[in-house]
Amino acid sequence: MKNVFFLFLLTVICSCSNDLESRLDTLGTNIQGREIVKDNVIACAASNEDSEKVSIYFYPRDGATNMQCYSTNTANDDKNNYGNYKLINLPISDVFNGYLMKFDGQFDAEKWVIVTFEESGKIHLSNPIRLKHLSKETEYLPENIEIQTNTQMPIFTWQDGAYTDSKIYFQVVSNSQSNLLSGTYTFAKTFTYYNLNNVVLNITTNTPPELQNETDYVFNLMGVSEDNWVNLFSIKPFALQF
Repeated sequence: MKNVFFLFLLTVICSCSNDLESRLDTLGTNIQGREIVKDNVIACAASNEDSEKVSIYFYPRDGATNMQCYSTNTANDDKNNYGNYKLINLPISDVFNGYLMKFDGQFDAEKWVIVTFEESGKIHLSNPIRLKHLSKETEYLPENIEIQTNTQMPIFTWQDGAYTDSKIYFQVVSNSQSNLLSGTYTFAKTFTYYNLNNVVLNITTNTPPELQNETDYVFNLMGVSEDNWVNLFSIKPFALQF
């Protein structure tokens, strides 16, 4: 009888311990008692060119620390319940020499993810990002971009690929050393360097340089859906001829 009671007690203790451990690593638990700022991390996710991985991109801003990524178990979990998000440890790397950053990981199922970082004593959270790497793999289509290069203010235009539900487009002009020169968002399928008339969000921190004739540059484009999944990823080198 004592042995039966001991086994029962051990089972209860282990169950409670596992439940406590699972709660300790949730976003809901980790933000308790902290000042949070919702929807204040610019982030999105895309299928990696390595088809087994997903890349989760974000803009860290100067002064951001303790970058973390959380995910739900499945895409059916309530995306607005922070208790459903568990901390995941993914390798983090620089994009555009650290102007942006990304997490890379393998996911066996589609999920919701949230990126967080600390800034000025507060925890900042991204909007929930819906991973769709199994049902809606990101297209890599450089041929969908046209660039008017006979001017010092080149005009970039593009078309959607197979998916037409992109709500916003992220454009980066970078130099041959992968340094970001400008980073902008538009709702339109066109952008003129460096004209902000149709720009709805600008992450360029310094005044972009004038582009030089017969110099190599790269135009990078993401077409992003309402739930922050990248439908379209295009990279196209160009040089001005004016």
